[in-house]
Amino acid sequence: MILKIALPKGSLQEATFQLFKKAGYNIVADSRSYYPTTDDPELELVLYRPQEMPRYVQDGVVDCGICGHDWVVENEADVMEITELKYSKATSRPVKWVLAVPNGSPFKTAKDLKGKKISTELVGVTKRYLKKKNVRAKVEFSWGATEVKPPKLADAIVEATETGSSLRANNLCIIDTVLVSTTRLIVNKKSYKDPEKKKKIENVVLLLKGAIAAQEKVGLKMNVEKKNLKKVLAILPALKKPTISHLSEPDWVDVDTIIDEPVVRELIPKLREAGAEGIIEYPLNKVIN
Repeated sequence: MILKIALPKGSLQEATFQLFKKAGYNIVADSRSYYPTTDDPELELVLYRPQEMPRYVQDGVVDCGICGHDWVVENEADVMEITELKYSKATSRPVKWVLAVPNGSPFKTAKDLKGKKISTELVGVTKRYLKKKNVRAKVEFSWGATEVKPPKLADAIVEATETGSSLRANNLCIIDTVLVSTTRLIVNKKSYKDPEKKKKIENVVLLLKGAIAAQEKVGLKMNVEKKNLKKVLAILPALKKPTISHLSEPDWVDVDTIIDEPVVRELIPKLREAGAEGIIEYPLNKVIN
């Protein structure tokens, strides 16, 4: 059994390769090749642009792929969205496709754009959005650099943003959100009916989600004298309960736990004050719940 998986070519490519590595799959890719190799003999990889991927998955060219929900909606693709994979090129936040106009322009809502020109890469979604708003406007496909088009080449744009920094840098303000999108694993419906392929897909998903869960967490272990154990445990957050192991020194124990990485810098000084010693912080590859 060979499972054909399409990975996103472009801005999300490197983040995807890193995610697969943390999940346990080593990927080797030539910069000029669209066919990476992996150390799992049951996986066959190919790189596609996310904009095109849903159609290839729908048509059975590949069994499954990783792309944004936005491109599934844009293509109106008949695929199964098996799971959400919360990772991206910049942050773990969703991508928002927003309607944006120049600062100080007279356009305050979508209705103000009646008869105007809107530039976007997400043409189909934008047209359906305007139809729901009962607004007739010209929607023009953008080949890139969409943020620089207003006000001379377009009156408004619909563009993807995670942080809004590029829009602000180009003197644009958001007047509405058109679509919120996260990365998904999408599957061909026929492939998912194959028991072997379905099982393989589920195993890959389990490991990928475990790798994502580990991205914002770290392991923390320390030695604690038994008399200080209650104070240390009162400080520690944990997924469940910390693991406590006896040491060769009878009055001491080893405490091992998993915590959110952002709180580590605040916790370590407190743990030290509470009597913890030999504190070690270590990275995680996967957290499977």
